[in-house]
Amino acid sequence: MHRRLSALLLTLLTLPALAVTEADPAWQQTLRTARGQQVYLHAWGGSQEVNRYLGWAATEIKRRFEITLVPVKVADIAPSIAALQTQRRAGKTQGGSIDLLWVNGENFKSMKEQRLLGAPFSATLPNMALVDAALPVHEDFTVPVEGLEAPWGIGQLNLMVERERVPHPPRDAAALLAWAKAHPGRFTYPKPPQFHGSSFLKQILLELAPTSAPLYQPADAATFARLSAPLWAWLDALHPALWRAGKLFPTGAAETRQLLDDGELDMAISFNPQEAAFAVHSGALPPSVQAVAMEKGALTNAHFLAIPFNARAREGAMVVVNFLLSPEAQARKADPEIWGDPSVLRQNALPAGTPPSLRFPAQSEPHPSWQTRLEAEWLRRYGP
Repeated sequence: MHRRLSALLLTLLTLPALAVTEADPAWQQTLRTARGQQVYLHAWGGSQEVNRYLGWAATEIKRRFEITLVPVKVADIAPSIAALQTQRRAGKTQGGSIDLLWVNGENFKSMKEQRLLGAPFSATLPNMALVDAALPVHEDFTVPVEGLEAPWGIGQLNLMVERERVPHPPRDAAALLAWAKAHPGRFTYPKPPQFHGSSFLKQILLELAPTSAPLYQPADAATFARLSAPLWAWLDALHPALWRAGKLFPTGAAETRQLLDDGELDMAISFNPQEAAFAVHSGALPPSVQAVAMEKGALTNAHFLAIPFNARAREGAMVVVNFLLSPEAQARKADPEIWGDPSVLRQNALPAGTPPSLRFPAQSEPHPSWQTRLEAEWLRRYGP
Protein backbone atom coordinates (compact mmCIF):
# COMPACT_ATOMS: atom_id res chain seq x y z
CA MET A 1 0.00 0.00 0.00
CA HIS A 2 2.79 2.45 0.87
CA ARG A 3 4.26 2.03 -2.61
CA ARG A 4 0.96 3.06 -4.25
CA LEU A 5 0.59 6.01 -1.87
CA SER A 6 4.15 7.13 -2.62
CA ALA A 7 3.51 6.97 -6.36
CA LEU A 8 0.25 8.87 -5.94
CA LEU A 9 1.96 11.56 -3.87
CA LEU A 10 4.61 12.18 -6.50
CA THR A 11 2.01 12.19 -9.25
CA LEU A 12 0.05 14.85 -7.38
CA LEU A 13 3.20 16.89 -6.85
CA THR A 14 3.91 16.89 -10.57
CA LEU A 15 0.45 17.88 -11.78
CA PRO A 16 0.65 21.18 -13.70
CA ALA A 17 -1.84 22.89 -11.35
CA LEU A 18 0.44 22.26 -8.36
CA ALA A 19 3.79 22.58 -10.09
CA VAL A 20 6.37 25.15 -9.15
CA THR A 21 7.06 27.57 -11.99
CA GLU A 22 10.17 29.51 -12.92
CA ALA A 23 8.40 32.67 -11.74
CA ASP A 24 7.71 31.29 -8.27
CA PRO A 25 9.24 33.69 -5.67
CA ALA A 26 10.89 30.84 -3.77
CA TRP A 27 12.53 29.54 -6.95
CA GLN A 28 13.68 33.02 -7.90
CA GLN A 29 15.31 33.29 -4.46
CA THR A 30 17.02 29.95 -5.05
CA LEU A 31 18.42 31.29 -8.33
CA ARG A 32 19.75 34.41 -6.61
CA THR A 33 21.36 32.49 -3.77
CA ALA A 34 22.91 29.99 -6.17
CA ARG A 35 24.67 32.66 -8.21
CA GLY A 36 28.43 32.37 -7.75
CA GLN A 37 28.34 28.94 -6.10
CA GLN A 38 30.54 25.98 -7.08
CA VAL A 39 28.70 22.66 -7.35
CA TYR A 40 30.79 19.50 -6.99
CA LEU A 41 29.00 16.64 -8.77
CA HIS A 42 30.31 13.15 -8.06
CA ALA A 43 29.45 11.01 -11.08
CA TRP A 44 30.69 7.91 -12.83
CA GLY A 45 33.55 9.00 -15.07
CA GLY A 46 34.05 5.86 -17.13
CA SER A 47 32.28 7.08 -20.26
CA GLN A 48 33.64 9.63 -22.72
CA GLU A 49 30.15 10.52 -23.92
CA VAL A 50 28.96 11.16 -20.35
CA ASN A 51 32.01 13.29 -19.61
CA ARG A 52 31.54 15.32 -22.79
CA TYR A 53 27.88 15.84 -21.98
CA LEU A 54 28.66 17.08 -18.47
CA GLY A 55 31.28 19.39 -19.97
CA TRP A 56 28.61 20.92 -22.20
CA ALA A 57 26.24 21.21 -19.23
CA ALA A 58 28.90 22.94 -17.14
CA THR A 59 29.46 25.52 -19.88
CA GLU A 60 25.73 26.23 -20.22
CA ILE A 61 25.16 26.40 -16.46
CA LYS A 62 28.02 28.86 -16.05
CA ARG A 63 26.71 31.05 -18.86
CA ARG A 64 23.06 31.04 -17.80
CA PHE A 65 23.20 30.95 -14.01
CA GLU A 66 26.74 32.01 -13.02
CA ILE A 67 27.20 28.66 -11.29
CA THR A 68 30.40 26.63 -11.66
CA LEU A 69 29.62 22.93 -12.11
CA VAL A 70 32.64 20.78 -11.26
CA PRO A 71 32.16 17.13 -12.32
CA VAL A 72 34.23 14.82 -10.09
CA LYS A 73 34.83 11.61 -12.02
CA VAL A 74 34.61 8.48 -9.90
CA ALA A 75 34.92 4.82 -10.82
CA ASP A 76 32.39 3.92 -8.11
CA ILE A 77 30.16 6.15 -6.00
CA ALA A 78 30.79 4.04 -2.85
CA PRO A 79 33.92 5.99 -1.75
CA SER A 80 31.94 9.25 -2.04
CA ILE A 81 29.27 7.80 0.22
CA ALA A 82 31.94 6.61 2.65
CA ALA A 83 33.26 10.19 2.81
CA LEU A 84 29.77 11.42 3.70
CA GLN A 85 29.53 8.76 6.40
CA THR A 86 32.77 10.02 7.89
CA GLN A 87 31.52 13.61 7.80
CA ARG A 88 28.25 12.58 9.46
CA ARG A 89 30.12 10.80 12.28
CA ALA A 90 32.35 13.84 12.74
CA GLY A 91 29.33 16.12 13.04
CA LYS A 92 30.15 18.07 9.88
CA THR A 93 26.61 19.17 9.06
CA GLN A 94 27.59 22.12 6.85
CA GLY A 95 30.21 22.93 4.25
CA GLY A 96 30.56 19.42 2.90
CA SER A 97 32.79 18.59 -0.06
CA ILE A 98 30.04 16.96 -2.18
CA ASP A 99 27.04 18.91 -3.46
CA LEU A 100 25.44 16.41 -5.82
CA LEU A 101 25.72 12.67 -6.52
CA TRP A 102 24.66 10.45 -9.39
CA VAL A 103 23.17 7.56 -7.45
CA ASN A 104 20.52 4.84 -7.33
CA GLY A 105 19.65 1.45 -5.93
CA GLU A 106 21.50 0.12 -2.93
CA ASN A 107 23.48 3.35 -2.61
CA PHE A 108 20.30 5.41 -2.34
CA LYS A 109 18.85 2.99 0.21
CA SER A 110 22.03 3.19 2.29
CA MET A 111 22.14 6.99 2.15
CA LYS A 112 18.48 7.27 3.10
CA GLU A 113 18.83 4.92 6.06
CA GLN A 114 21.98 6.64 7.32
CA ARG A 115 20.51 10.15 6.97
CA LEU A 116 23.14 11.19 4.43
CA LEU A 117 20.62 13.00 2.22
CA GLY A 118 19.40 16.55 2.59
CA ALA A 119 15.78 17.62 2.89
CA PRO A 120 13.37 16.64 0.09
CA PHE A 121 13.90 18.97 -2.85
CA SER A 122 12.60 17.58 -6.13
CA ALA A 123 9.07 19.00 -5.74
CA THR A 124 10.57 22.50 -5.60
CA LEU A 125 12.10 22.17 -9.09
CA PRO A 126 10.04 23.75 -11.89
CA ASN A 127 11.04 21.10 -14.43
CA MET A 128 9.77 18.22 -12.27
CA ALA A 129 6.36 19.08 -13.75
CA LEU A 130 7.65 17.75 -17.08
CA VAL A 131 8.72 14.32 -15.80
CA ASP A 132 6.79 11.35 -17.17
CA ALA A 133 5.05 9.97 -14.06
CA ALA A 134 4.48 6.64 -15.85
CA LEU A 135 8.22 5.89 -15.68
CA PRO A 136 9.78 4.15 -12.65
CA VAL A 137 10.72 7.44 -10.98
CA HIS A 138 8.69 7.17 -7.77
CA GLU A 139 10.74 4.36 -6.26
CA ASP A 140 14.42 3.48 -6.49
CA PHE A 141 14.84 -0.32 -6.45
CA THR A 142 11.51 -0.50 -4.52
CA VAL A 143 12.61 2.19 -2.01
CA PRO A 144 10.28 5.25 -2.05
CA VAL A 145 12.14 8.31 -3.34
CA GLU A 146 10.05 10.80 -1.34
CA GLY A 147 11.62 13.83 -2.99
CA LEU A 148 15.15 12.99 -1.78
CA GLU A 149 16.50 12.60 -5.32
CA ALA A 150 15.42 13.70 -8.79
CA PRO A 151 15.25 11.38 -11.81
CA TRP A 152 17.78 12.00 -14.54
CA GLY A 153 17.60 9.12 -17.01
CA ILE A 154 16.35 5.60 -17.70
CA GLY A 155 18.49 2.48 -17.98
CA GLN A 156 17.57 -0.94 -19.39
CA LEU A 157 19.72 -4.03 -19.62
CA ASN A 158 20.24 -5.18 -23.19
CA LEU A 159 22.65 -7.08 -25.37
CA MET A 160 24.55 -5.25 -28.09
CA VAL A 161 24.56 -7.98 -30.72
CA GLU A 162 26.69 -8.34 -33.85
CA ARG A 163 23.78 -9.33 -36.10
CA GLU A 164 25.96 -10.56 -38.95
CA ARG A 165 27.38 -13.24 -36.63
CA VAL A 166 24.20 -13.68 -34.55
CA PRO A 167 21.27 -13.36 -36.97
CA HIS A 168 18.84 -14.87 -34.44
CA PRO A 169 19.79 -13.41 -31.04
CA PRO A 170 18.78 -15.27 -27.88
CA ARG A 171 15.83 -13.64 -26.14
CA ASP A 172 15.62 -15.63 -22.89
CA ALA A 173 17.94 -17.34 -20.43
CA ALA A 174 17.55 -20.82 -21.90
CA ALA A 175 18.29 -19.60 -25.42
CA LEU A 176 21.29 -17.58 -24.23
CA LEU A 177 22.77 -20.63 -22.50
CA ALA A 178 22.20 -22.80 -25.57
CA TRP A 179 23.77 -20.17 -27.83
CA ALA A 180 26.82 -19.79 -25.57
CA LYS A 181 27.38 -23.55 -25.51
CA ALA A 182 27.13 -23.65 -29.30
CA HIS A 183 29.57 -20.70 -29.64
CA PRO A 184 32.11 -21.13 -26.83
CA GLY A 185 34.20 -18.09 -25.95
CA ARG A 186 31.96 -15.60 -27.76
CA PHE A 187 30.07 -14.19 -24.78
CA THR A 188 30.83 -12.98 -21.27
CA TYR A 189 29.68 -10.47 -18.66
CA PRO A 190 31.52 -8.03 -16.38
CA LYS A 191 32.65 -9.29 -13.00
CA PRO A 192 30.24 -8.46 -10.16
CA PRO A 193 29.95 -6.25 -8.17
CA GLN A 194 30.63 -4.05 -11.20
CA PHE A 195 27.26 -2.50 -12.07
CA HIS A 196 26.69 -4.24 -15.41
CA GLY A 197 27.76 -7.60 -14.02
CA SER A 198 25.42 -7.36 -11.04
CA SER A 199 22.62 -6.18 -13.33
CA PHE A 200 23.13 -9.23 -15.53
CA LEU A 201 22.73 -11.48 -12.47
CA LYS A 202 19.45 -9.75 -11.60
CA GLN A 203 18.17 -10.05 -15.17
CA ILE A 204 18.78 -13.80 -15.20
CA LEU A 205 17.37 -14.17 -11.68
CA LEU A 206 14.14 -12.55 -12.88
CA GLU A 207 14.14 -14.86 -15.89
CA LEU A 208 14.59 -18.06 -13.87
CA ALA A 209 12.93 -17.45 -10.50
CA PRO A 210 9.72 -19.53 -10.20
CA THR A 211 7.97 -16.47 -8.77
CA SER A 212 9.00 -12.82 -8.82
CA ALA A 213 6.88 -11.33 -6.01
CA PRO A 214 9.42 -12.14 -3.22
CA LEU A 215 12.15 -10.38 -5.20
CA TYR A 216 10.46 -7.07 -4.42
CA GLN A 217 10.66 -7.63 -0.67
CA PRO A 218 13.76 -7.70 1.56
CA ALA A 219 15.59 -10.99 1.02
CA ASP A 220 16.03 -13.40 3.92
CA ALA A 221 18.51 -16.28 3.79
CA ALA A 222 15.99 -19.04 3.16
CA THR A 223 14.06 -17.23 0.42
CA PHE A 224 17.29 -16.14 -1.24
CA ALA A 225 18.66 -19.69 -1.27
CA ARG A 226 15.45 -21.09 -2.74
CA LEU A 227 14.87 -18.49 -5.46
CA SER A 228 18.50 -18.04 -6.48
CA ALA A 229 19.20 -21.78 -6.86
CA PRO A 230 18.19 -21.85 -10.55
CA LEU A 231 20.51 -18.90 -11.23
CA TRP A 232 23.57 -20.66 -9.80
CA ALA A 233 22.78 -23.85 -11.71
CA TRP A 234 22.46 -21.78 -14.89
CA LEU A 235 25.76 -19.97 -14.26
CA ASP A 236 27.54 -23.26 -13.49
CA ALA A 237 26.45 -24.48 -16.93
CA LEU A 238 27.28 -21.17 -18.63
CA HIS A 239 30.73 -20.36 -17.31
CA PRO A 240 32.73 -23.06 -19.14
CA ALA A 241 31.34 -21.68 -22.42
CA LEU A 242 32.27 -18.05 -21.70
CA TRP A 243 35.20 -16.01 -22.99
CA ARG A 244 38.36 -17.31 -21.30
CA ALA A 245 36.24 -20.27 -20.18
CA GLY A 246 34.80 -18.18 -17.36
CA LYS A 247 38.14 -18.08 -15.57
CA LEU A 248 38.54 -14.35 -16.20
CA PHE A 249 35.82 -11.70 -16.39
CA PRO A 250 35.98 -8.20 -17.90
CA THR A 251 36.35 -5.36 -15.42
CA GLY A 252 33.43 -3.41 -16.86
CA ALA A 253 31.11 -2.68 -19.74
CA ALA A 254 33.73 -0.62 -21.59
CA GLU A 255 36.00 -3.67 -21.81
CA THR A 256 33.23 -5.91 -23.11
CA ARG A 257 32.32 -3.31 -25.72
CA GLN A 258 35.94 -3.19 -26.83
CA LEU A 259 36.04 -6.99 -27.03
CA LEU A 260 32.92 -6.81 -29.22
CA ASP A 261 34.55 -4.24 -31.48
CA ASP A 262 37.74 -6.33 -31.66
CA GLY A 263 35.74 -9.35 -32.80
CA GLU A 264 36.48 -11.42 -29.69
CA LEU A 265 32.83 -11.36 -28.61
CA ASP A 266 29.60 -11.53 -30.57
CA MET A 267 27.48 -9.88 -27.86
CA ALA A 268 28.18 -7.37 -25.08
CA ILE A 269 26.06 -6.19 -22.15
CA SER A 270 24.79 -2.62 -21.95
CA PHE A 271 22.46 -0.78 -19.61
CA ASN A 272 21.54 1.89 -22.13
CA PRO A 273 19.12 0.82 -24.88
CA GLN A 274 20.60 3.47 -27.18
CA GLU A 275 24.29 2.74 -26.52
CA ALA A 276 24.54 0.48 -29.55
CA ALA A 277 23.23 3.23 -31.84
CA PHE A 278 25.63 5.76 -30.32
CA ALA A 279 28.60 3.40 -30.64
CA VAL A 280 27.75 2.64 -34.27
CA HIS A 281 27.39 6.35 -35.07
CA SER A 282 30.72 7.19 -33.43
CA GLY A 283 32.54 4.33 -35.11
CA ALA A 284 33.17 2.48 -31.85
CA LEU A 285 31.18 -0.54 -33.08
CA PRO A 286 30.43 -1.90 -36.55
CA PRO A 287 27.17 -0.92 -38.29
CA SER A 288 25.71 -4.41 -37.88
CA VAL A 289 25.50 -4.13 -34.07
CA GLN A 290 21.99 -3.72 -32.65
CA ALA A 291 20.43 -3.66 -29.18
CA VAL A 292 18.34 -6.68 -28.17
CA ALA A 293 16.48 -7.22 -24.88
CA MET A 294 15.06 -10.27 -23.18
CA GLU A 295 11.56 -11.10 -24.40
CA LYS A 296 10.20 -11.27 -20.83
CA GLY A 297 11.31 -7.67 -20.30
CA ALA A 298 14.52 -5.74 -19.74
CA LEU A 299 15.71 -5.01 -16.22
CA THR A 300 14.83 -1.32 -15.93
CA ASN A 301 15.53 1.49 -13.51
CA ALA A 302 15.80 5.23 -13.34
CA HIS A 303 19.04 6.85 -12.28
CA PHE A 304 18.87 9.87 -10.04
CA LEU A 305 20.66 12.94 -8.72
CA ALA A 306 20.74 13.45 -4.94
CA ILE A 307 21.89 16.29 -2.67
CA PRO A 308 23.81 15.28 0.50
CA PHE A 309 22.83 16.43 3.98
CA ASN A 310 25.76 18.86 4.31
CA ALA A 311 26.10 20.19 0.75
CA ARG A 312 27.92 23.51 0.69
CA ALA A 313 26.05 24.67 -2.44
CA ARG A 314 22.57 23.23 -1.97
CA GLU A 315 20.87 26.01 -3.97
CA GLY A 316 23.38 25.68 -6.77
CA ALA A 317 22.84 21.91 -6.83
CA MET A 318 19.09 22.44 -7.16
CA VAL A 319 19.58 24.79 -10.10
CA VAL A 320 21.94 22.28 -11.75
CA VAL A 321 19.39 19.47 -11.38
CA ASN A 322 16.60 21.65 -12.72
CA PHE A 323 18.72 22.50 -15.77
CA LEU A 324 19.54 18.81 -16.35
CA LEU A 325 15.77 18.19 -16.31
CA SER A 326 15.11 20.91 -18.88
CA PRO A 327 13.74 19.86 -22.28
CA GLU A 328 16.91 21.10 -23.98
CA ALA A 329 19.26 19.15 -21.72
CA GLN A 330 17.12 16.01 -21.73
CA ALA A 331 16.78 16.00 -25.53
CA ARG A 332 20.53 16.46 -25.93
CA LYS A 333 21.25 13.66 -23.46
CA ALA A 334 18.86 11.31 -25.30
CA ASP A 335 20.40 11.98 -28.72
CA PRO A 336 22.25 8.76 -29.72
CA GLU A 337 24.83 10.91 -31.47
CA ILE A 338 25.71 12.64 -28.17
CA TRP A 339 25.05 10.21 -25.28
CA GLY A 340 21.83 8.30 -25.94
CA ASP A 341 20.64 8.13 -22.32
CA PRO A 342 16.81 8.06 -22.52
CA SER A 343 14.87 11.08 -21.31
CA VAL A 344 12.67 11.03 -18.20
CA LEU A 345 10.39 13.76 -19.58
CA ARG A 346 7.06 13.31 -21.27
CA GLN A 347 7.52 13.17 -25.03
CA ASN A 348 5.29 16.22 -25.50
CA ALA A 349 7.54 18.19 -23.13
CA LEU A 350 10.60 17.72 -25.34
CA PRO A 351 11.43 20.09 -28.20
CA ALA A 352 9.38 19.55 -31.35
CA GLY A 353 10.94 16.95 -33.59
CA THR A 354 12.78 15.12 -30.80
CA PRO A 355 12.55 11.42 -31.70
CA PRO A 356 11.24 9.09 -28.98
CA SER A 357 13.93 7.28 -27.02
CA LEU A 358 14.27 3.56 -27.67
CA ARG A 359 12.71 1.66 -24.76
CA PHE A 360 12.09 -2.05 -24.30
CA PRO A 361 9.30 -3.72 -22.31
CA ALA A 362 10.41 -3.40 -18.71
CA GLN A 363 10.96 -5.48 -15.59
CA SER A 364 11.42 -3.50 -12.38
CA GLU A 365 14.52 -3.77 -10.21
CA PRO A 366 14.30 -6.17 -7.26
CA HIS A 367 14.68 -4.91 -3.71
CA PRO A 368 18.33 -3.82 -3.18
CA SER A 369 18.91 -6.55 -0.58
CA TRP A 370 18.80 -9.09 -3.42
CA GLN A 371 21.67 -7.38 -5.18
CA THR A 372 23.77 -7.38 -2.01
CA ARG A 373 23.22 -11.10 -1.49
CA LEU A 374 23.75 -11.93 -5.18
CA GLU A 375 27.10 -10.15 -5.25
CA ALA A 376 28.31 -11.81 -2.06
CA GLU A 377 27.25 -15.28 -3.21
CA TRP A 378 28.73 -14.79 -6.68
CA LEU A 379 32.08 -13.85 -5.16
CA ARG A 380 31.93 -16.83 -2.82
CA ARG A 381 31.26 -19.22 -5.69
CA TYR A 382 33.28 -17.72 -8.53
CA GLY A 383 35.60 -15.08 -7.06
CA PRO A 384 37.92 -13.50 -6.30
